Amino acid sequence: MLILEGVDHVARPSKYSAEFRSDTIALWRASAGRRTFRDVAADLNVNPETLRTWVRDVGDGPVASGGSQDTAAEILRRAAAYFAREMK
Repeated sequence: MLILEGVDHVARPSKYSAEFRSDTIALWRASAGRRTFRDVAADLNVNPETLRTWVRDVGDGPVASGGSQDTAAEILRRAAAYFAREMK
């Protein structure tokens, strides 16, 4: 058994950029409670528990007044561009 002194945990780097996480959270918030974590995560091919953790970590809930459709469309466009880059 290998024991590293002074190292409790070594986290692996995230496969998602900070911008992608932020946009994903904003998309969920823009749904104003009309869509579940599972629905938004499925659209972006992200594990629903991952999205739930991201939202919990920033401490935000859905936007009560609802987000604009333009905001949601822009976020989806950016997510599609992100995945297009990742597939190359």
